[in-house]
Amino acid sequence: MKKILLVDDEDSMITFLRPELQFEGYQVVVATDGLGAWDTFNADRCGIDLIILDWMLPGLDGLEVMRRIRKVSDVPIIMMTARDYVGDRVAGLDNGADDYITKPFEIEELLARVRVILRREDRQGVKQQLQVGALMLDVKSRQATVGADTVQLTQREAALLAELMRKVGETLTRDELLDEVWGPEFTGQVNIVDVYIRYLRTKLKEFAGIPRIQTIRGVGYTLPSEVTR
Repeated sequence: MKKILLVDDEDSMITFLRPELQFEGYQVVVATDGLGAWDTFNADRCGIDLIILDWMLPGLDGLEVMRRIRKVSDVPIIMMTARDYVGDRVAGLDNGADDYITKPFEIEELLARVRVILRREDRQGVKQQLQVGALMLDVKSRQATVGADTVQLTQREAALLAELMRKVGETLTRDELLDEVWGPEFTGQVNIVDVYIRYLRTKLKEFAGIPRIQTIRGVGYTLPSEVTR
């Protein structure tokens, strides 16, 4: 049984979410403030499979809790918040969130995001060390490397880059990337693929001499097998 750490300081959210998650077959442990979340995670860090973490918490806020966790673990984290400003979403993702959901939300959307992340974690038999030219990717640690230089990716960025690297030279449509990386249950807009391609390009631009993600106008994206001018 997968174990989820649910962190929120609102009793109404805990009362709403915990039984829904339990009905789906998950074991749920609860924390209601930042320090409690950090202590609960440390007490069972190897047993927790996913964290649903509210941003606005008493004591340590959710962003600080996530920063602490990311120093010691790559456990998947879904950031849950009422803050809808795009800069906040970017800050959450840049600091290690694997996904971000804005309150209020439909429970089916949250459950779908949980399933997609846990399914991705459970994938077996898939090559986890990938290389295209000088670019190397460790899918598990989510680190992209060229020589001695390394950049840390979010889980979604790493999954997207891995899909392009596994199918190097192929043109992948936005729908194909959306289905593979976000899952068939994702109900958002297809342009989320374009957003994450931009994130990847920004993080990888410091690397010299590697193949660059190419836009195939009107179709999708491809990663060439060789460096192109």
